[in-house]
Amino acid sequence: MYTRPLARLIEELQRLPGIGSKTAQRLALHLINRPAGEIEALAKALLEAKQTVRHCSICFNWSAEDPCEICRSPQRDPSLWCVVADVKDLIAMERTREFKGLYHVLGGLISPMNGIGVDQLHIRELVARVAREKPQELIFAISPSVEGEVTMHVVKDYLKPVAPTLRMTRLAFGLPMGSELEYADEVTLARALEARQEL
Repeated sequence: MYTRPLARLIEELQRLPGIGSKTAQRLALHLINRPAGEIEALAKALLEAKQTVRHCSICFNWSAEDPCEICRSPQRDPSLWCVVADVKDLIAMERTREFKGLYHVLGGLISPMNGIGVDQLHIRELVARVAREKPQELIFAISPSVEGEVTMHVVKDYLKPVAPTLRMTRLAFGLPMGSELEYADEVTLARALEARQEL
């Protein structure tokens, strides 16, 4: 159906997360129609990112510099940390422009069924970092899933012996702006009720 180079491009694009066969086909056809200079720039950007972007040795954010820009910033509050599962969660938090502290990226969530335990995540590094740098508060910005809950509790248990007075909080859960109450599920409503605030 496709000439071999185009079929190979579609196959490679399908390997990307969230890209199915139709989207891969659209992307491939779009790329083929672009000028060679644009394709070369894209290929160069991909290679450069792959060759230069590494984990920050402090927080495990992706960065071309070590330590990363966030860890180096004097404008950040070193007493307040946000613990996230993945870099995409860090990016989501940064988009709010509200959090002014530092981060620690765990690198995933504990999931025994998928073979992910404490040793596969950056939990021990977090414990060592907390013991060394002594923040005042850790905010867990972790998705409310079974794996997320387990991960938060395990991290909390690991941290208690080295930082017994450390304040550990989690993001509040509730209703998204603009949503209709009647369409909210029971768990979301219950969490919203628990996280209610004064007017």
